[in-house]
Amino acid sequence: MMATSLSTDQLKLLHEGTVIPAHPLALTNDKSLDERRQRALTRYYIESGAGGIAVGVHTTQFEIRDPEVQLLEPVLRLASEEVERAGLTRPFLKIAGVCGPLEQALEEAKLAYSYGYDLILVSMGGLPSYSEREHLHRISELSSVLPVCGFYLQPSVGGRTFPYSFWKEFVEIEGVVAIKLAPFNRYQTLDVVRAVCESRRRDDVALYTGNDDNIVADLLTPYTFTVNGEQVTKHFAGGLLGQWAVWTSKAVELYEEIRVAKANKEIPLTLLQKGIELTDCNAVLFDVAHDFKGCIAGINEVLRRQGLLASSICLSEKEVLSKGQSQAIDRVYASYPHLTDDAFVSKHRSRWLHECKEATTKER
Repeated sequence: MMATSLSTDQLKLLHEGTVIPAHPLALTNDKSLDERRQRALTRYYIESGAGGIAVGVHTTQFEIRDPEVQLLEPVLRLASEEVERAGLTRPFLKIAGVCGPLEQALEEAKLAYSYGYDLILVSMGGLPSYSEREHLHRISELSSVLPVCGFYLQPSVGGRTFPYSFWKEFVEIEGVVAIKLAPFNRYQTLDVVRAVCESRRRDDVALYTGNDDNIVADLLTPYTFTVNGEQVTKHFAGGLLGQWAVWTSKAVELYEEIRVAKANKEIPLTLLQKGIELTDCNAVLFDVAHDFKGCIAGINEVLRRQGLLASSICLSEKEVLSKGQSQAIDRVYASYPHLTDDAFVSKHRSRWLHECKEATTKER
């Protein structure tokens, strides 16, 4: 199987940048898939103006792959169906999360290919026995199925630290078209950006921030390095973020505000202030106070309050709101109403749920 190529419009979108939410998982109280709400979430992201979605990733819960759960296939299928049903006339990126040892990852990549996904976001976590060389081989093999977006996941949620030398080789793999940086660490972020800047493929690889603790600053900052006596600058094109799984229409507005500021080469202090406010919100939603234990439940809780999810329930018994997290969410809601999009969701939610109920019934 040969990897498909992104269309010209999709490549342009990828490199010019966009908002890509990490897609959550909608469950019923008995932890079965809530198909209607799963579809409605996809509809929410599309109508918010997002330029893509990432499905089967950390925010979707890695447990969807467990033998007793087996929700990866329906989750990928439902999202793909909703994107097709939307009849978009603008480019849109369907990104599938892929993880596990090479054999498992290849099967997941082929599944994504079968449902028309455009890219695979490849996790390198959970493989403690893999050497750096084995990781690079795995990426190369996967890129023969679909174009690859690399994924630097923070160690606190299962990721692994890789040195600059690793990323220097990583970016030379021809099938790599983007890298999501989510180490939540300035030094490790710089390692990757420098490796890209020093590569012959620097113009072929788009950078996306996954640093939910530093979203605005990442998107505003020019990263400049001296390469062979010349100044080379790289920017984060956009964000692929768990934080953008909530309040997505406002995230799109914020992203456009950032684009205008960059184009004008004038960064208003109010924009930097919003960056700090968004980090404060993220600290609460991702449950930083308890080492990220409630990070997925925090996202789900906001969606529950908006009526998009029936509950904040997760597949793992360990994935629950931490003590005091709900009250902390109350605080950021009251403090930063301009970052939330409850009014937008309230306006459209009934229609999304009604239309997605019809779609679910029709598919059955």
